[in-house]
Amino acid sequence: MLTFAAAVFFLIITPGPGVLTTAGVGSGFGYRAGARFLAGLCIGTNLVQLLVATGLTAIVFAEPSLRAVLLFLSVAWFIYLASKIAFAGTRVGFIESETAPGFLDGVILQFINPKAYAVSNLLISGYAFWPDDVVVEIALKFLIMNLVWIPVHVAWVTAGVRVRRMELSAGTQRVINLGMATALLIVVFLAAWSELTR
Repeated sequence: MLTFAAAVFFLIITPGPGVLTTAGVGSGFGYRAGARFLAGLCIGTNLVQLLVATGLTAIVFAEPSLRAVLLFLSVAWFIYLASKIAFAGTRVGFIESETAPGFLDGVILQFINPKAYAVSNLLISGYAFWPDDVVVEIALKFLIMNLVWIPVHVAWVTAGVRVRRMELSAGTQRVINLGMATALLIVVFLAAWSELTR
């Protein structure tokens, strides 16, 4: 169980689309908007994990054409998001918008997030630690994943809010924007590549 918890921590803390966007909402709109977005992201994460645990994603992704369409749509959305991050000007706002992304945006983000499916699949199907009862094991996995996931993402919102308050130079802000956009594209590319070569 400790090995599973460690795997959850290291897979979740690495910057993926959800983490990067969470930091962006905190940076662009503050704690209140970040909390709303984070609540949706949490629900979306648990729904993705439920889809993986019940085998529904395996059924959907078994159809190559549907899998390709979904993958294309998710990559296109994240390229758009990365372009907003990269061209956010001199302001450290990872999401340039007058209205903050809300609860529903957080839920939807996880449904198109390839990392969410890859991580959920790895954690749900691997790291067996309760061989006598698979239902108990999956319930414990959901509990452990949430006990790690929630504080990690709260920390990323907090980091985004702190970056917002730093009053960095225009050049530094531009480097941060480009770095976040590049990191987002790399993570999405790796997740998409993993899906395509399965």
